[in-house]
Amino acid sequence: MRGDRVYDVPFARRGSVLDDTEFRALTEVLHSDAPLSMGKWRTAFEDEFRTLVGARHALSVTSGTVALEIAIALLDLRPGDEVVASPQTFQATIQPLLDLDVRVRFCDVDPYSLNMDPNRLADLITERTRAVLLVHYGGWPAEMEAVMDLARARGIVVLEDCAHALGAEYRGRRPGALADIACFSFHSSKNITTLGEGGMITTDRDDWAERIERRRSNQVDGVFTGSPAPPGDVPALLPWMQYSAYIYRESCEWVRRSGTNATLSEAAAAVGLAQLAKLDAFVARRRQITARLDEVASAHPGVRVQRPGSGIGHAHHLYTCFVPGGPEARTRLVRALDERGVEIQLRYFPLHLVPEWRTRGHGPGECPTAERLWFTEQLNLPCHPGLTDRQVDHLVEAFSDSLDEVMPVGAMSLPRQGGSV
Repeated sequence: MRGDRVYDVPFARRGSVLDDTEFRALTEVLHSDAPLSMGKWRTAFEDEFRTLVGARHALSVTSGTVALEIAIALLDLRPGDEVVASPQTFQATIQPLLDLDVRVRFCDVDPYSLNMDPNRLADLITERTRAVLLVHYGGWPAEMEAVMDLARARGIVVLEDCAHALGAEYRGRRPGALADIACFSFHSSKNITTLGEGGMITTDRDDWAERIERRRSNQVDGVFTGSPAPPGDVPALLPWMQYSAYIYRESCEWVRRSGTNATLSEAAAAVGLAQLAKLDAFVARRRQITARLDEVASAHPGVRVQRPGSGIGHAHHLYTCFVPGGPEARTRLVRALDERGVEIQLRYFPLHLVPEWRTRGHGPGECPTAERLWFTEQLNLPCHPGLTDRQVDHLVEAFSDSLDEVMPVGAMSLPRQGGSV
């Protein structure tokens, strides 16, 4: 829906499907006498998620944005440090960096995947580079082996934003366990949801997991050391009461950051657990829709689609294709689809061009591939498991008819490279 308009084929408001399974999970939570926070459902959800991803730790929080805020805080960036980031992502990926006196270098994207181009990454790394922040655009995993090789050789931390990538695979492994730390979103539009908002942080580092636990639980993220016996004659409290066990046995050397309450509720965790069991079915449905759209695109010379090479499993969070003919042709195609009842949204505007990053010295020409594709070729079509068979049929027909109407004759595509198109 855009304003008062109802589309025959809407863009995803819900990226998954909720049914009686989630209703039963909520009923169980509400009918139990268990606490509604920090209980068994959160533990079960995190355990299942950790196992699925293959990470040592998985800690849930209240949103994907909060996950990124906490993860970036773990980097302990200092004034003058540098971070390399992808421009083709949602603002939350790098927004916490606006609060820090650090320099961001935007790395242009690969023209096929829209992920950070590792061939350009090496030229952006300096002796002050402390981290790389990347996204698996649309559910296509970034080229992690090349990125990690560069980072490991230089002692640089890599953070992967996996908001699109739940259900993807990269050479036998899953996003969320490919870098030093990773963040997921369970927003309503994502591949699974925890009642509209929610997030997860995964890492193999025990020290980071401890710091994440402290911050999300309203405790101080600080450096603590043991201290001698309690001062004076302090009366003992019941051993399970807060502070009685450790308050006089530890000293705080310094505080990195204050804590916050980022606890995912038990109701949300229970829904997430039910959704996680459906993930394979959700991705399979997305794959079916993608295959039908790809068939239409392949019948129209010049239209490129995202087809990862061997060893890469696309999560199909977004259906992205590229159309020839320049911005005028792309505009006509968007309008033709809109007239046929297909809602179009373009994801995502290059971040180095938005006002808050322009004021930091960024601007046009910095990432020419991302700019050219977004302004002239890129198109995102609805692709989510909530679409009915009738809606998918309508989408496919509208896509085909719109391409027939708009596509210039004899348009040429970019050359194929590495099985990417």
